[in-house]
Amino acid sequence: MTSISPETQSVPTDDLGSLVVQSWRGTTPDGNDVPYLLACSLGDGANGPEGTATAVEQLLQSAGLPLGEGLVDATQRPSLPVSLLVVPGSAVLTVRHLKSQFVPPQTWLETVAELGFAYLIFATRPWPEGAEPGDAEALASFTSDEAAMASAAHVVLPARSLRG
Repeated sequence: MTSISPETQSVPTDDLGSLVVQSWRGTTPDGNDVPYLLACSLGDGANGPEGTATAVEQLLQSAGLPLGEGLVDATQRPSLPVSLLVVPGSAVLTVRHLKSQFVPPQTWLETVAELGFAYLIFATRPWPEGAEPGDAEALASFTSDEAAMASAAHVVLPARSLRG
């Protein structure tokens, strides 16, 4: 479920379209497990895929996230308006006033609990038309597309939890 707060928006929300967040645990070439998040639009905004890409770019830039300029370590930038809240069985990604709740796999939750962070890729390119979110082959193809990854924001995002 994605929601946008009624606060003043700097991004035309009709152009964002439907946001999907996909989570998986991957292994780096050096053998470390990493909990990944991919956030992107379905490209179904009011002005089609091109308008969606522009709206996502504006959203990310207004949040202080550079596109294609390397990794942002949000653990070192606590005022960054990007956060990840992880609770048993679900999580919420927030970028400025945009919130998206998702249900990650248990292995992802365990890896986040162990490491205390997730690696967020927020793509400006919309999810491929006709591909179902969650399709492992489509996800692998999308995240290995150099152009898609070069135009995305990449963030090491600390995982926060509710404290009792």
